[in-house]
Amino acid sequence: MAQTPTSRGRAQDRARVAGGQDHEVKYEAKKEGVSKDAVKKAVKSAGNSRNKVEAEIDRR
Repeated sequence: MAQTPTSRGRAQDRARVAGGQDHEVKYEAKKEGVSKDAVKKAVKSAGNSRNKVEAEIDRR
């Protein structure tokens, strides 16, 4: 029997920024109004949690 698709992993995925995925870095950069390099540096220093990355960008 096929499993019913759920959104269980979707919320976890949206709570993270994959620094190696160009489309995610580009989206976050446009959303925050900063460069892609600034997002990559924030991911490297704060981790990949979207809230922590946004806080790190706002702090700079």
